[in-house]
Amino acid sequence: MQTDTNSQFDEVIQRCRDLFSKKTIDYGTAWRILRPSSLTDQIFIKASRIRSLEEKKVSKVGEPIEDEYVGIINYCIITIIQLKLDADDRMEIPAKEMLELYDKEVTITKDLMNAKNHDYGEAWREMKVSTFTDLILMKLLRVRQIDGNDGKTLVSEGVIANYRDMMNYAIFALIQMGNT
Repeated sequence: MQTDTNSQFDEVIQRCRDLFSKKTIDYGTAWRILRPSSLTDQIFIKASRIRSLEEKKVSKVGEPIEDEYVGIINYCIITIIQLKLDADDRMEIPAKEMLELYDKEVTITKDLMNAKNHDYGEAWREMKVSTFTDLILMKLLRVRQIDGNDGKTLVSEGVIANYRDMMNYAIFALIQMGNT
């Protein structure tokens, strides 16, 4: 089963990476102007829309929920990169360098997924997609709380760990929805 999960993860990430790459060509790295809290709010908007559509069952905009999960994945990666580039004041970063940073964060997140899947026995496969939405929203509230504590935690993981978990939840949702 693990090999299947890895290939499904890779398929989801390829879809996300393709979109990220195209948007980087179109827009450059304009997102560098955003503070991490603003990027967190972008993830919140996407997760809130998903939850709203899960409850209302109708979309008046016509954009599918799957696209919102892709957005969550990409915004999580962007936020992690932004946090790690804190001392780098370049607004525009070459696309090739950005894709290398993207791939590095994906690898770290995939390793985390594999470690957790080992320990938890891929319990996520028995979960509802709506639960992933709720977990993403909960993680966002945790990030906001940590931000309110000036980034300090007593016993909890930091914000980057929460973004990695959100990424994996969004990937699991897309896998469960059959979008690999």
